[in-house]
Amino acid sequence: MTPSSQPPADDEPILDAELDEDEPIDAEIDDDAEPAGEHYRWVLGKDAKSRIDKYLQNRIRSISRNKIQQLIELGNVTVNGKTTKPSAHLREGDVVEASLPPRPSFSIEPEHIPVEVLYEDDDLIVINKPAGMIVHPARGQLSGTLLNALAWHFQQQGSGDLSDVGKQDARPGVVHRLDRNTTGVIVVAKRDETHWLISKQFEHRTNLKCYLAVVHGCPDPPCGAVDEPIGRHPTVHEAMAVRHDSAGRHALTLYRLRERYKGYSLMELELKTGRTHQLRVHLEYIGHPIVGDIIYGGEPIGPAELDEPPHAKGSRPFLNFATTKPEGLKIYEQIEQRGDVLMSTPALHAALLQLRHPVTNRSMTFTAPVPSPMKDLIRELRQRTPNAAVSPSGGGGGGWHVDLEQATGEK
Repeated sequence: MTPSSQPPADDEPILDAELDEDEPIDAEIDDDAEPAGEHYRWVLGKDAKSRIDKYLQNRIRSISRNKIQQLIELGNVTVNGKTTKPSAHLREGDVVEASLPPRPSFSIEPEHIPVEVLYEDDDLIVINKPAGMIVHPARGQLSGTLLNALAWHFQQQGSGDLSDVGKQDARPGVVHRLDRNTTGVIVVAKRDETHWLISKQFEHRTNLKCYLAVVHGCPDPPCGAVDEPIGRHPTVHEAMAVRHDSAGRHALTLYRLRERYKGYSLMELELKTGRTHQLRVHLEYIGHPIVGDIIYGGEPIGPAELDEPPHAKGSRPFLNFATTKPEGLKIYEQIEQRGDVLMSTPALHAALLQLRHPVTNRSMTFTAPVPSPMKDLIRELRQRTPNAAVSPSGGGGGGWHVDLEQATGEK
């Protein structure tokens, strides 16, 4: 049962299940790509005790279980020459074949893309990632990424290079990731030892990650926890959902109300686990989807929506609302025609990251300023709602971590 080719494993692999809010889950598998990158074949000597997706996860170490499920759904996995389902079980004598699309180029080409550097030394660099940028090259996008920008930055400044950890998967130095449209603080390693030590902090959850989000409605109670397992959405390929079956994996989010507006709220979110799209899914599940998060039932916001807050599609609690990619594209096209929208992408910002320096062991806290248009949206909401700030006695302020004045640049 030896595969015909075995890709090298990461020295310190990033497991997708342990990532921060990941870029769109289909970003690394192109539905139109020819599956000619790597081919695997096994002949079972006995019945398998697990599902086929779990079986393959234990044998193809270079990709996550989510990616394996995508390959199965795309028909890139066969059993005895026939397509199958992720939940299928294997029997003695079954012939399993899996084809992986080509990997992205291992070379990170420098590109002159400005980045906002929050901190840099010989071991690491901390960036305030802009919206619309994915972190590293993927099969669907080989340029315009954060790593392309950092390669240029290091080249021009002569300030080091990316670590080699993850290089074979075109993600050198990447310790964690953010959604394409999620802004905020992200740390990238410049040396291998640094990479391993920071990764351990993420793995053991000894660091602190807090986000700011503008959501529909106002949570009651004003602070609490969402402890709901997350897995792939049962019907919408591009989305995730709360799953109370074997597909769900433990996910925990702490939330705290920071400001209350007419029809909206500014919330601080503490990420205790790192499932794909965790914050977006959890907020939709409790009936407070993120403004502009069309996939998970949030609404784009313009002046009319500020004056008369809409009833968001994802505002019914305990439902797994999700919009398909074609439906989402239609909505975006309608938004573009309006021309007055303040927020059409998720109003979600990774505001704070606290960790220990991997060499000096000094505690370091980084706060990333909220960029436009989310900053403009918060300003508009504050102007319409005097006394929007929630007092510590009314919102559990003892657990607040983000300095709003520092993050928003306004009192």
